[in-house]
Amino acid sequence: MNQTPPGPIIDLVDANISEPADLVGAIRKRRGGELLKLDRMLLHSPALAEGWNVYLGKIRQHLAVPYRLRELAMCVVAMLNGAEYEYEHHAPLYIESGASAEQAEALRQIDDANFPLGLFPELEQDVIALAKEMTRQIQVNSALKRRLVKALGEQQTVELVAVIATYNMVSRFLVALGIHTEHDRH
Repeated sequence: MNQTPPGPIIDLVDANISEPADLVGAIRKRRGGELLKLDRMLLHSPALAEGWNVYLGKIRQHLAVPYRLRELAMCVVAMLNGAEYEYEHHAPLYIESGASAEQAEALRQIDDANFPLGLFPELEQDVIALAKEMTRQIQVNSALKRRLVKALGEQQTVELVAVIATYNMVSRFLVALGIHTEHDRH
């Protein structure tokens, strides 16, 4: 039986919030004018919202690691942690980056024994493995790390690890506070 998870026990701040003006303006600018539910929860703590906005802005817009690999990693983490909200935001971006809808949908089965890993190129298989190991075990297989450094170089490998660590934080925040989808009534 599928049950809808409970919504937030802390109300989101009003979508039309205007203060603190500089912070709300910066978040709206990064988001293209709107505040997402995530932002509206973060704005309960302006200091947290400000740090989050700057840090996630850098992760989203200023890294050298390929966009497609970042979005893939974010989707894997989302599914592993049961963060539908995160997946609904990043799966379209993963597809936009050149992945197929079939690949994006397959990520919903990431924990299934029949997960179709063969749908993904070898490097993406390694990104999936990295996200799974970091999320589930924390420790990462040395051979996997060496393959990633060989394929991506040191900078991009460090950035990919940071993306996965960051989106584990994001998904845990969302799930813990009951933010499951952008489109529900909460």
